[in-house]
Amino acid sequence: MFLTQRRKGAKALRGQARLALLLLLLALTIFFFAGEKISAANEGDSVVVVFNSAMPESRAVADHYARLRNVPAAQVLGFKLATTETISRQEFRETLEGPLRRELERQGWMKFGDFTVAPGTNRISGTFRMAKESKLRYAVLCYGVPLKIAGDPGVVENVPTNMPPAYRRNEASVEADLALLPRDPASHLLTGPVPSPYYKLTNAAVMHPTNGLLLVARLDGPTPEIAKGLVDKALIAERDGLWGRAYFDTRNITATNDNYKIGDDWIRNAAAIVRHVGYETVIDDKPEVFGPDFPLSHVAIYEGWYDHHASGPFAKAKVEFMPGAFAYHLHSFSASTLRSTTERWAGPLLARGATCTMGSVDEPYLMGTPDIAVFTANWILRGMTFGEAAFTAQALLSWQTTVIGDPLYRPFGQAADKLHARLEKENNPLVEWSMLRAVNQNIGMGDPPAKYFTYLERHPAAHRSAVLQEKLGDLYFAGGKLIDACDTWVGALQLATSTPQRARLILTATKTLPLIGRDAKAWELYQLLLKENPDWQGKLALDEKMLPLAQRLGKTDDAKRLLEEITRLTPPPAPATNVPPAAKPKP
Repeated sequence: MFLTQRRKGAKALRGQARLALLLLLLALTIFFFAGEKISAANEGDSVVVVFNSAMPESRAVADHYARLRNVPAAQVLGFKLATTETISRQEFRETLEGPLRRELERQGWMKFGDFTVAPGTNRISGTFRMAKESKLRYAVLCYGVPLKIAGDPGVVENVPTNMPPAYRRNEASVEADLALLPRDPASHLLTGPVPSPYYKLTNAAVMHPTNGLLLVARLDGPTPEIAKGLVDKALIAERDGLWGRAYFDTRNITATNDNYKIGDDWIRNAAAIVRHVGYETVIDDKPEVFGPDFPLSHVAIYEGWYDHHASGPFAKAKVEFMPGAFAYHLHSFSASTLRSTTERWAGPLLARGATCTMGSVDEPYLMGTPDIAVFTANWILRGMTFGEAAFTAQALLSWQTTVIGDPLYRPFGQAADKLHARLEKENNPLVEWSMLRAVNQNIGMGDPPAKYFTYLERHPAAHRSAVLQEKLGDLYFAGGKLIDACDTWVGALQLATSTPQRARLILTATKTLPLIGRDAKAWELYQLLLKENPDWQGKLALDEKMLPLAQRLGKTDDAKRLLEEITRLTPPPAPATNVPPAAKPKP
């Protein structure tokens, strides 16, 4: 009834609502146009695409990418490489690094000259051949190009005495070493990482081969079809925007003397950035990762840690990733393989639909992983390409990070008001996310949430959108309007087609319905949740919520059944930890 009454005046106020939206979008315009300033006329001209000529699938991925990104055919290069994910240092030099450098020089795409390095702490001095000119900035490695370089015990170098023992290794990701291709191989050690002068950089133009860096990423994943899809989805998001919700999973580390706190700080800071620009943002601050029944819907951004393999909702066969979604899980071996849909994280995330990610092929130690807050700021706020932002996030080069996705991908390269106007003109349903982000950003800038009750109540698009109705319910709840909140969440179920969103709406509404005396409706919604999610894994927690409802509603049989089920599902108590160890038997 409440929703029906609200909708009666919608048509008369259409013009007023649109005017309000234009005012709301002014704030978004500030943040979503930076990429236009640094975008090249045809960035495909600045790319060399590399494939494994020993694998036809690798060539197919390369051709697909080159066609969609307008990369000149001459800049698609094939080399006969090993078909394994791991290659030796010798194979890397002889079959990939050396041949690629020679071909770039032969074609005149990269010109080298002498460069003198003066003596200094922890660096090799002398005269070396370095890139003096380059028409290229990016290299795209395609499915089939090896992923990592194995450690070579035969490499003996004069390692600085202050290099930590953990860094005295020479294995690396292929991208991490190819990124230094503009430099003479003799100008840096293979042992340990190379400190990056580009870390936290905000001027993307500095990242250029003439400054010693080639931006290298790969189109890869468990299958060549998944690898091809990375550019397809990137182009969709570049055209229509990267929309959806953002999820951040911290470990709730707050102790300042904890060496792992910085990982949590990175994720928390990234969440603050994303929330600032208007994404609907969820932060989980429990030590464990998101649970398997966490209602993960419309994923635009996911950043979290720390589990060995894809778990929780990401272990399911399907995850609701939006086109263009970035997903990253911080773990020492998150990308030790890309061929599996279940092992580690990078492969499974790509298999479930993520468009881009990063990971570690071997133990990097925490400071050797990407600073995800720097990445998020440069990618979203400054409009850098995915490849640019990924390299500004790395404090160490020639180390363990792999960058997976189209390096040219730039979803934040157009003004928000122009994008919104086009989506609205095209009747594109994604316009609901543009409206949501505008509301969130203005609230984040200090507007009271109640200011947007009327806006969402009266805008015609809001009445067709489960996304906006859910937001309106959230705003009512924040304003203490519990009845209106519940009515709106329940009404949104009639519009929602996303199963995870429906689960979230039900779980949200059932927390509040008993507070306003609507036990019967809460019970009904719990039954709907179980019907739509028969494999719901959080059954114990759900039973514990349903039991008091059944008791208050006089559902004796249901209450008995729930009590028995709770008893059966409740794990036994953990053994006491203060029991002294058993005495060892005498010999």
